[in-house]
Amino acid sequence: MGANREYPTRPIVGVGAIIIIQPAEAAQAGWTKTLATPGIVLVRRRFEPLAGEWSLPGGKVEAGETLEAATAREIVEETGLVIEVGPLVEVLDRIFRDDDGRVQFHYVLVDYLCRAQSGCLVAGSDVSDVTIADPRDLAPFSLATITRTVIEKAVRLESSLKG
Repeated sequence: MGANREYPTRPIVGVGAIIIIQPAEAAQAGWTKTLATPGIVLVRRRFEPLAGEWSLPGGKVEAGETLEAATAREIVEETGLVIEVGPLVEVLDRIFRDDDGRVQFHYVLVDYLCRAQSGCLVAGSDVSDVTIADPRDLAPFSLATITRTVIEKAVRLESSLKG
């Protein structure tokens, strides 16, 4: 029996991907807009928590699945992209409480820096939209502070790996 997502008895392990898309890769992924600089893949959540909000793609780790395998599977399901899972960026808690202060959702998230390898960018079943955003201009997406922090950390990590 799987863990309940809402009002869980223990935290649920989830994975997320900070997928950096280079301008030349965007067209290969089916993106019709031209990118001047590298972008980050964002998804608009279809379900709670965060229904209707933009966030990083990712999801729940299944029993017997490695973190890297879960990341790759979730990204294909949510974005249509086949990715290379790279280095660890952050491990963090996302705890959401209801109006009475009870823990409604509790995820321990493991976020990885990833690169798109193939596929076509399309919104999957768990998301209502997908986009490539300029990591220097995330204001239009009203991302959570922790999400912006993780993206900034991933962009710094990507730069350090290049240099």
